[in-house]
Amino acid sequence: MDRYKLVKQVGDGTFGTVWRAVNKLTGEIVAIKKMKKKYYSWQACVSLREVKSLRKMNHPNVVKLKEVIREHDILFLVFEYMDCNLYQLMKDREKPFSEDEVRNWSFQIFHALAHMHQRGYFHRDLKPENLLVTKDTIKVADFGLVRELCSEPPFTEYVSTRWYRAPEVLLQSRSYNFAVDMWAMGTIMAELLTLIPLFPGSSEADQLHKICTVIGSPSLSSWAEGLELASAARYHFPEFPGVPLSTLIPFASEEAVSLITLLCSWDPTRRPSASAALQHPFFLGCIWAPAMAEAQRSTPSAGRKSPLLAKASRRFSTGALPSPKNVSSASSPGSRGKVNSPVVWRGCKGGQASKPVRGRPGEIDGSGKRGGNADDAAGESEPLDGNRVSLTTKLAQMTVSGGKTVGCPAGLVNNRAPSVR
Repeated sequence: MDRYKLVKQVGDGTFGTVWRAVNKLTGEIVAIKKMKKKYYSWQACVSLREVKSLRKMNHPNVVKLKEVIREHDILFLVFEYMDCNLYQLMKDREKPFSEDEVRNWSFQIFHALAHMHQRGYFHRDLKPENLLVTKDTIKVADFGLVRELCSEPPFTEYVSTRWYRAPEVLLQSRSYNFAVDMWAMGTIMAELLTLIPLFPGSSEADQLHKICTVIGSPSLSSWAEGLELASAARYHFPEFPGVPLSTLIPFASEEAVSLITLLCSWDPTRRPSASAALQHPFFLGCIWAPAMAEAQRSTPSAGRKSPLLAKASRRFSTGALPSPKNVSSASSPGSRGKVNSPVVWRGCKGGQASKPVRGRPGEIDGSGKRGGNADDAAGESEPLDGNRVSLTTKLAQMTVSGGKTVGCPAGLVNNRAPSVR
């Protein structure tokens, strides 16, 4: 860590603090996550899911883990730095993003998710705070809750920020997959097009209630497994017919509404995969061409690559991260607990580096909780952002000529579904 100068603490989360830092030798700005837990062996460091998964990711739209350092039994993760996260851009705007901007960002994210899912991982915590932006480039970050698709269930039921949490997770399913990432993308796209969260529930039950008011209550034909999950949780879905998403996202194209509708399907098996989403008419004419600078600082990854990425990696790769076997041998058996010298795992050199965004509320900017997350396992409710109003609330306030409310069931906002017991 002597090579880095810590400039400013930018976040304090459950598992660590995040610092903006500068490499003294190169002047490069990086983001360093200092873990709060002690790590007494190198194997414990490289066994972390966040570290293991990012070592297998080689994609211009996935945040780059540049270096892993263990010093005095403290673990430091050095990431590339980017300008801001998507939520920071959203909260400072008065007008929604244009559809072209949403298309550009979504196209990049779906490519990152396809890369991730093909390598056997799903993120589980997609939200605007975990999407980093620099100019026209967006990257998926914060892999603290990442899970392998081949992992044995049961999985944790409390994952991701509540507003972007898939219904199967809300109903405490112990077995789920990459479809939870696709649901989150649907809600994020809708929010980008309106600057209003699609399902801002204040609790798990309220979250399900708000989903029902928008897409309608599930049935045996639309999601039989979900009804079984609800029955097991002693939860009864409120009866709502739902409303057309085009009513809530009036300025979106038919293609955008169509894709969001598919992504926000009750049944996980009916949601498109990331690769299938890229083939949707919403992305017609889009060409994925990662910047040369990204390809130049990429490192070879494990597993199968797309032809374009494989070609870029062969031509521009500057080195590979060591395998776990080689890394673990860097510290001798007798070094356990000793603090005489730091153990450093260096990644690919060169290029700018990225700021890990707030995986837990307040981890980066300390601005407080937003919608609940994996830390709310006790079921507490967080206050909503006072400056943001839900789309369902907006719908309840919309009127047409004659003063009639548009497609809004009585008590849409104030009714609350029974608590999940």
